[in-house]
Formats: sequence, structure tokens, C-alpha cells
Amino acid sequence: MQPRISLITLGVSDLERAVAFYRDGLGLPTEGIVGREFAHGAVAFFPLAGGLQLALWAQADLAHDTGLEPRPVSPTGFALAHNVSTRAEVDALMADAEQAGAVMVKRPGATFYGGYAGYFQDLDGHLWEIAWNPAMLPE
Repeated sequence: MQPRISLITLGVSDLERAVAFYRDGLGLPTEGIVGREFAHGAVAFFPLAGGLQLALWAQADLAHDTGLEPRPVSPTGFALAHNVSTRAEVDALMADAEQAGAVMVKRPGATFYGGYAGYFQDLDGHLWEIAWNPAMLPE
């Protein structure tokens, strides 16, 4: 296996609502929902840096495709992280997420590694960290 991830898919309870959160609330670009012509195929893609894509797919459709039973999201199972260039960007993005309906888990503050970060959960409980880490600034 090559050391790369091409796509991160989040199972969501309401695809339209999740697309609005990520597109309108967080400002991520997307062409919207595609694949509606296929049973269990409606999905939305958000291009990210480095060729990575974020996909939103209805949890019921993801369960159908995998054969697994749908289960509630465990917010401590994994976290997605978004590093920014300044502390002010952390505050601004956290405010945007809260305005869009995210649940604030941990308000931004100083970190043990000398940075500044906070956590929120999206509309389906997926955990996001927004961080300014002086050792890992985005390009």
C-alpha cells in the first residue's frame, strides 16, 4: 500500500443539510450532489489541498454499500484536523462553524505544543480540530 489517502468519506444523516453546512457554513467548494441517478449513489465531493477529496454520502447508502449496519457516530473514534496560518483564523473558522450549526466541543485556546486550537462537531457528530500549530503551518 502506498502512503496516501485520496478520499475521506463521511456518512451523514441528511445529505442536503450536510452539503449546506460544508459549502455555505464552512465555505468549501463543491459542484453539489452528483450521482442521484443511481440507487444509493448520491454523493457530494469537496476538493481539498494536495488532491485529497472530502466526500459526503448518506450513512444509509454507505451502510448499504458496505453491508454493515448503520451505527451512531463515535466522536472520539477519529478527528479531522484543519491547520491554519494564524490564531485569528482559528477563531474565525470556529465562529463560522458555530454559526452554521456546529456544536462547540472545546473553545479555542493555547495547546500543550505551543499552538492554539479548538474542536467542533459537524451536524452528524464528526469531530473537527481547527488548529494553528507553529510547527505545521499550511503552505
